[in-house]
Order: sequence, then C-alpha cells, then structure tokens
Amino acid sequence: MTSNNLDVEKNEAEVSKNVPELRFKGFIDAWEQRKFGQLYKKNNEKNKGQFTSNKTISIASMKFKPEGNGASVDSLDGYKVLRLGDIAYEGHKNKQFSFGRFLLNDIGDGIMSPRFTTLRPITPMDINFWKQYIIYEPIMKHLLVKSTKLGTMMNELVQEDLFKLSLVTPSDKEQQQIGTLFKQLDDTITLHQRKLDKLKRLKQGYLRQLFPQNDEKVPRVRFANFDYKWEQHKLRDILSEAINDGPHTTPALVKEGIPFISVDAIVDNKIVFDRKRGYISNETNEIYSKKYRPQINDVYLVKSGSTVGKTAIVETTEQFNIWSPLAAMRTGEVSDPYFLYFLLQTCNVQNQVRDKASNGTQPNLGMKELEKFHIITPSRTEQQKIGNIFKQLDITITLHRSKLDKLKSLKQSLLQKMFI
Repeated sequence: MTSNNLDVEKNEAEVSKNVPELRFKGFIDAWEQRKFGQLYKKNNEKNKGQFTSNKTISIASMKFKPEGNGASVDSLDGYKVLRLGDIAYEGHKNKQFSFGRFLLNDIGDGIMSPRFTTLRPITPMDINFWKQYIIYEPIMKHLLVKSTKLGTMMNELVQEDLFKLSLVTPSDKEQQQIGTLFKQLDDTITLHQRKLDKLKRLKQGYLRQLFPQNDEKVPRVRFANFDYKWEQHKLRDILSEAINDGPHTTPALVKEGIPFISVDAIVDNKIVFDRKRGYISNETNEIYSKKYRPQINDVYLVKSGSTVGKTAIVETTEQFNIWSPLAAMRTGEVSDPYFLYFLLQTCNVQNQVRDKASNGTQPNLGMKELEKFHIITPSRTEQQKIGNIFKQLDITITLHRSKLDKLKSLKQSLLQKMFI
C-alpha cells in the first residue's frame, strides 16, 4: 500500500529529532513533546453491576470472552471497567516486548481483571493512531524501562513514574491521517489472514476426504473412473530404498559452503533455507553424502524433537545436506512423491507418529519403526492425481502466505518511518 500524499522528509528529519522520516503532505511542524500524564490518567472505575461476565475482556488478545473467565458473579463488581479508547498494561515480557506492553481497547466498553493497571485518555484521542503507537516497542520500551518494577508473576507499572516521562506526538489531524492508513492496512492484513486460514482448513478437509480414515479401505471422495480398493502396505513398500537420515555427529560449520539444515528449517511443510543451521564445507558434504545425498522430490519427516511429525518435500536442485533428526524418503518409480508427502500429513500417519515416538526427554522415532508404519495406497495413477490437487492447493497457500508476509513487512517498515 502506498499513497501519493506521503512525502519522505529526510532532510527535515536530520535537522529535528521530532520529525518522522515519512509524512503525509501538508504536515511540516515538528511533533510535540508531551508528558504521559498530560495524555492519560489513572482509571479506577469499578464495575458495580454495570456489566455481566459476557463483557469480560481478554487483555492479551483484546477480545470479549462471552463465557467469562471463570470469575464468580459476586467478584465482578470489583472488576475494572475498560472503556473504548482506554489502555491496559500487560506486564508479561517476551522477546518482542522487553518490559511488557500497553494494549488499547478498540472493541467497546467492558470489564477486566483488577490485577491489570488501566489508564484513560484525558481528552478524546484517535483510536486508530494510538492503537499502533501505544504498543510500538521501539518507542514504549524507553518509557517502560523507567516506569516498571518486577512483580511476583509479571512486571508492574508504576503510574507516577510513567506520568513524568515524555513522548512526542503529532497534531490531531496528523494522528487521524496516520491512524486511517494503519487501519486500512490492518483490515487488509486481516482479510488476507482469513483467506489463508480458510485455505488451510480446506486442505485439512481434503486430507480427510481424499485419504481413507481409520479403518476405511477407500476414501470418501474419489476421482472418476477409480473404483478399486486401496491396498494396505508398510511404508517401506512404497519407497525405492530404505529410509535414510543425515549425520548423527554435530557438524563443523563454516562461513560459506553447502547449506546445512535441520528441523528448524521446516516451516509450514516447507524447507526455509534462510533458517539453515549454517554451512558445511564441500569436503564435509562429500563425506556426509556417502550416507545420504538429497535429491529433488525426496520427502522428509521430522523423526525426533518437539516438532516430530512435520513434513517437507525437496523442490530444488540446489545442493544442501541434512542433520539426523530428519528422515529422508525416496519413492523413485515405485510411487508418487507428492502423494507420499501429503499422505504423511494425514491423521492416520500422524497418529502413528505420536503412538510410536518414544516418550523420553524428546520424542524420538526410530527409522526401522517408521518403515513399518501401516498405510493404504491406490494405483500410481490415482496417487498422481491426488498429489497434483494437493500440490496446487499448497502453491495457492504459499502465494497467500507470501502476500500476507509482504503486508506485515510493509506495516513494520511504515511504523519505523512514520513513528519517532
């Protein structure tokens, strides 16, 4: 998303720290420095019978919980009222939020647990702007580091300290312009996220319909002219060679060479080479390749660790190698590789993974055990048809995921350029 009304004010930004890099046309004044206490005040409003449990707000997600949060009816009078535009401090720190975070109520009036600190705007403020600004970590962490203290379970906000601290804000009109832009962008992101979620659910539905479930001998939905029963096999029977894996020793990584991947490189059933462990030398790769050398259409299943059962298929001719937590399967001319790839994602196989993986510190699945997995398969022609329809569906899912990632990246770039 771009706008012809946006200007890049690099020269001004160099002159004044209170001018963002990217602005709408017509705005040239520096942002105003204001004390937090000039913007927000303490909010101690109690419920006192105004709202019932169906108006309970989950602070972490900023959504209503119609079922409530388990609090007794008698205790609801002591809950805090969170009005539209109020902010709540959530003190759990994580990698994204070093000292906790503020969340703005943009869903409507409700109630929340009294253990959270809430603040109310002194005068009406643009909700769309402050929803983004109040949670923006590069700005707010500098305030929260000076106004929070360690509590029993999470950080606690010291309101008196916070009210003395300053941040810079644009005029009301500029807030409205910025807020509208991010509201449109968020709505677009939400729309693409819903489309992606719908496609993922569609895929799960197809996996249940186009593959036999439980003790079924044929799937519930089939392509025309296929009426033979599927045949039961062991997994090894539909492979051209025994299941293999990478080296069990920790590799010596180098600055450049052959990409070396492990389970963390498999995301959403794809190999993401940006998440490689590092590189191994050509010499090391030649040694490892005596055991296993990846080929296009090889299928992987994570056989150990917390992500046991994840799958991927090799769709590149580029050189790389794998570590031992990945089990590599090759179909050759025996069966269709994409059929195998999606077969491994079905409930029947995933249930066997969970049942057979040892329950030690980390789940682990032996390759000999994996080779004995019970599966049922159709003719290779029917396999190819099933593999192709899922392959096309995966391509569509990947395209939507890519669009969503680009929109999220665009938002982060705009936040950096439009906020100070």
